[in-house]
Amino acid sequence: MDIARLLPLSEASYYLLLALDQPSHGYAVMQQVEQASGGRVRIGPGTLYGAFAALEKQGLIEKAGEEERRKYYRITAQGRAAAAAQLDRLEAMVRHGRHVLENK
Repeated sequence: MDIARLLPLSEASYYLLLALDQPSHGYAVMQQVEQASGGRVRIGPGTLYGAFAALEKQGLIEKAGEEERRKYYRITAQGRAAAAAQLDRLEAMVRHGRHVLENK
C-alpha cells in the first residue's frame, strides 16, 4: 500500500498508532494517548472504537486477542510505516518553521 496516501494522520490517529506499539485494550490506549499528548488529545470510548475500526480497515492495526470482555489491538508493520512517515513529515515542518521564524 502507498503509505503517502494515508498521510497526513490526524493527531489522534498518530497517538493511537504509537500507543499500540505493544498490544493493548481500549481503556489503556485512551489513558496512554492522553498522557503522551500532555492531555491535549482525549479520546472517548465511542470515538476510540470508531477510530480502531477505521485503522483496522486501513491495515494499520490488528486485533491481538481477547481476554474476558477486552479486545486487544496492536500496530501492524504498515501502521508503523505510516507513523514513521508522519514523524518525518512533522520533523520537516518543524525544521522549516524554525528556519523561517528564528532567522528573522
